[in-house]
Amino acid sequence: IQNLVKIYSNCSKPAVDGMTVTFYEGQITAFLGHNGAGKTTVMSIITGLFPPTSGTILIDGMDYQTHMDSIQQSLGMCPQNNILFKHLTVAEHIQFYAQLKGRSKAEAKLETEKILEDIGLPHKRNEVAQNLSGGMQRKLSIAISFVGEAKVVVLDEPTSGVDPYSRRSIWDLLLKYRSGRTIILSTHHMDEADILGDRIAIVSRGKLHCSGSPVFLKNSFGSGFYLTLVRKMKSIENGQKDVVQELPLTEMRWMAMLWGST
Repeated sequence: IQNLVKIYSNCSKPAVDGMTVTFYEGQITAFLGHNGAGKTTVMSIITGLFPPTSGTILIDGMDYQTHMDSIQQSLGMCPQNNILFKHLTVAEHIQFYAQLKGRSKAEAKLETEKILEDIGLPHKRNEVAQNLSGGMQRKLSIAISFVGEAKVVVLDEPTSGVDPYSRRSIWDLLLKYRSGRTIILSTHHMDEADILGDRIAIVSRGKLHCSGSPVFLKNSFGSGFYLTLVRKMKSIENGQKDVVQELPLTEMRWMAMLWGST
């Protein structure tokens, strides 16, 4: 993305303000930012839903404004809301989207079997979408974005509204599918960006404020903090007294594990 700008007609301030960022094959890049930061707008422009006001997007060396038909053959998208048909089964969803990507019926069936195993839903293959739990619907929506051997996959808040167990299984799925693909995901959660992101791009008010690996960002900007604890402790000689300790966060985590509920 080079100097991307998006200004909506009903808003004086740009939703995206001169953003320049590079995404790499074989890596997950996490867009980290609050609501209204511009994450969804950038992803919508990348996938061709909205035109940019100005700027350039190159995908595999091709300008998306002139080669969008070719680019979309290897592009996958999972929006914030699940794009599912209530009365289609899990297997029918995957086959349908695979054939939209140009796969033959036989190829679509083979890909369906593989994806069902990868997302852990082979037992739900004949279940209609409206009967799935929220976490299963989200996993199906994410899996659909990878069908047709998509090489560039855009995921807009893929774990929003799911329980911690489903969230973790979605993380495992993304890490498994990362190889050979360029994955771009948006999130509000620092832990998610830290675990999944080979690179983290922090955006606010439409601007890119910093970008780099989690280790680089922590070394450059992470000042850390101390937590002060006051505990009542008994001494045989002096009676009861307060003990004040300042401990780094990592040491606090170990102490919390050792003390349990204390």
